[in-house]
Amino acid sequence: MSDPKHLSIDGGLLTGLLVLSVVSLFVLYSAGDQDTDLLIRLSIRISLAFVVMFAVARITPEQLLRWTPYLYGIGLLMLVIVLGAGVVGKGAQRWLDLGFVRFQPAEMMKLAVPMMVAWVMVRKPLPVTLPTVIIGFIVVMIPVFLVIKQPDLGTAILIAGSGLVVIFFAGMSWRLIAMLGAFAAAVAPLAWYMLHDYQRRRILTLFDPWSDPLGSGYHTIQSAIAVGSGGVYGKGWLNGSQSQLDFIPERSTDFIFAVFSEEFGFIGSLLLLLAYLFVVGRSLYIAIEAKDSYTRQLCGSLAVTFAIYVFVNIGMVTGILPIVGVPLPLISYGGTSMVSLMAGFGILMSAYSNRWFMH
Repeated sequence: MSDPKHLSIDGGLLTGLLVLSVVSLFVLYSAGDQDTDLLIRLSIRISLAFVVMFAVARITPEQLLRWTPYLYGIGLLMLVIVLGAGVVGKGAQRWLDLGFVRFQPAEMMKLAVPMMVAWVMVRKPLPVTLPTVIIGFIVVMIPVFLVIKQPDLGTAILIAGSGLVVIFFAGMSWRLIAMLGAFAAAVAPLAWYMLHDYQRRRILTLFDPWSDPLGSGYHTIQSAIAVGSGGVYGKGWLNGSQSQLDFIPERSTDFIFAVFSEEFGFIGSLLLLLAYLFVVGRSLYIAIEAKDSYTRQLCGSLAVTFAIYVFVNIGMVTGILPIVGVPLPLISYGGTSMVSLMAGFGILMSAYSNRWFMH
């Protein structure tokens, strides 16, 4: 184990995160009606998120492994409390209000679920067998079910993805993958009827948003217009007509990519995607360099889940995926989501710092 007082930060990953944070400040200033108070609040949240990242980076992988069951249990308990005594916001009961701070426990599970699945996997011989996969699947689906009940389908999808990626990285055979795929296809009709009416409408609207242009199709149509009107080079910072004239809904959170694309165009969007690709690639490199199975699986899951996060948001904004309420990571305005993301990167920094000291 490394000296806890010594912390080796991956400069490449840190640079990528700083670039995305700076981009966030510029885009949010435009998306938020040039509100300096909003910019100050975001700056404070970004600073807090980086403090959390450096704090988590000082926790060794061995300590994370020991704490994993407790973190997962606390997260489940908070999800249950949310269903009974949570604060309702925007039609969903997702928040816990402690008086001095309000946060979403579901964000914590984006870390706790892959940690717990990796904890389960390393206690069984590799490659994983069907009973181990079933245990891992149960670990994933309990919090996913609780989050869907809030309801928060977007976060539930990300939590499920983060846990299932760990199972895949644990060495699951293609035969098991085929079996799970067949099972998923069999239960898909049941899952459809479990969705709320508005969630089903969002999925159906994906295929024809103009069938309800002022209702369920409004978000998709307006964001697609904004993205397309940006052209190759964009309209320029603060000059986006769709965003400045309030046509884009939730433009500082879920649809901030539409604002970015309209103002910076195809070239700007491509550069942003390259920045994301660099962060994901560097995270996967750290995962590969990790010297024990738990850290390797966990870091690999964090990297892939971050990529899924980006894909789901941009796919939602450009109209190739249904609207599920997933913000653009490290760019959208948010508190709990940004802190949880940076805590995940803190785990990656810890893996990098301790890469030569693991067994």
